[in-house]
Amino acid sequence: MYLLPSWSLAITCLLSVAPEAFAAPRPYVFDGKSINLSRRENRPRSPEEVGPMLKRHKLALEAKYGIGHAKNRKRASGMNLLTNQDADSSFFGSLAVGTPPVSFDVILDTGSSDLWIAAEGTTTDIPSDISTFNPSSSSSFKGLNQTFTITYDSGEAEGSLAEDTVQMAGFKVTSQVFAVVDEVSSGVLTAPVSGLMGLGWQQISSSGATPFWEALAESSDTLTDPLFAFQLTRYNNDSQVQSLEPGGTFTLGTTNTSLYTGEIDYQDIPSGQEGYWIQEISAITVNGNSVSISSGDSYAAIDTGTTLLGGPQAIIAEIYAQVPGSEAGSGDLEGYYLYPCDSPATVTLKFGSSSIAWPISTADFKYTTASGNGNTCIGSFFVVDNSGTTAPAWIVGDTFLKNVYSVFRYNPPSVGFAALSETALSMNGAVGTAPSPTIGSVAAAVSATSTQIGADRSSSGAAPLKHATGTSLLACAAVILGVALF
Repeated sequence: MYLLPSWSLAITCLLSVAPEAFAAPRPYVFDGKSINLSRRENRPRSPEEVGPMLKRHKLALEAKYGIGHAKNRKRASGMNLLTNQDADSSFFGSLAVGTPPVSFDVILDTGSSDLWIAAEGTTTDIPSDISTFNPSSSSSFKGLNQTFTITYDSGEAEGSLAEDTVQMAGFKVTSQVFAVVDEVSSGVLTAPVSGLMGLGWQQISSSGATPFWEALAESSDTLTDPLFAFQLTRYNNDSQVQSLEPGGTFTLGTTNTSLYTGEIDYQDIPSGQEGYWIQEISAITVNGNSVSISSGDSYAAIDTGTTLLGGPQAIIAEIYAQVPGSEAGSGDLEGYYLYPCDSPATVTLKFGSSSIAWPISTADFKYTTASGNGNTCIGSFFVVDNSGTTAPAWIVGDTFLKNVYSVFRYNPPSVGFAALSETALSMNGAVGTAPSPTIGSVAAAVSATSTQIGADRSSSGAAPLKHATGTSLLACAAVILGVALF
């Protein structure tokens, strides 16, 4: 996938995972496929860039969840890409669409549930050096004659819904509903990314379509285990980071035991709230001091498409009150906090009934410096306002997820975390060549069940949620990812 010192060859080999030996006999076993993903540059930014960029990040996150200034708007299907164009903070991987298949880089986003790809001939502001989808080049393409719009404060993307064959990590879904976007505002896409794959549940899909991963999980004899998992690398504290770097692992259908140690600590999604990957934050500590959390301010969406970590104003203020010298930002930095870079800031989170306190690296707690001499830092915890909406109080993004191996399980609906292994930790800051998008071979295929297409999905947060049904599951695939971090 990418070039590393010689020891990395063995690591790469471990990323293909065979089904568990104790699994029930099945007619077919898939031994794993890899797809290359990339991470974008963490270039130095001037103090004048930081404020507007963080403001855009906050506005777009509010638009994504229908909170803050975006209350009562039609829900947009997430795109952390829009808020992080200058900071290169997205995770993206490759998939292939059409017959014959053509590969594209896409953001992988557990905070939304729609798939969309930029179309060839897009009329406005499409970067010239990204891959675009040409419907006429695919013999399996079928237009659905339904419009699709994603709106953000920084712009919008518009197009129409369609069906075609989509493949990723050795799996193929035929008749997958996705959006072909033919109008894109400036800043919505940055090369090499061509679109986004939502990895949330169908219940929050703006189009009403069944997401790729869920179509596989609903099918019998397709995945070994009904789950997918992430391991994300860290480069935000690397002064020598390049424009594209290796970024970690996305695994579909099983977990990669070489990337974590101990047991995976699963906590069920609260009953009736399948849609976002919801977890309840049960405890927070800062520098060893507990931060109080009320029951009404404890639910969090676990979101790989969000770079930072947002929460209720009172609790965010209490967190920074434990960091010596911190103060609230103003202007473009409203909702963020500044603090002396040499102040201690050790934060831990607990979820659900777990006794495990997961630590957040001080390198991840620090978003960036706010002054030319590097003495003042901006924290990665910021304020979100979900009052009067059905959106969760917390949005837990990559600030936390870089510190754990995270698993998203279909049945029972739950999220699990595990400690990163030395193998995974050694990938942080590793020198290597970023991979290119790949197509790969297909070993298992299903047909998508696209329900609720065209349904009214407007809400001030998530749509009403219902419980998803589980099935027996069989084959596995490993996907090598890349990440761009603030």
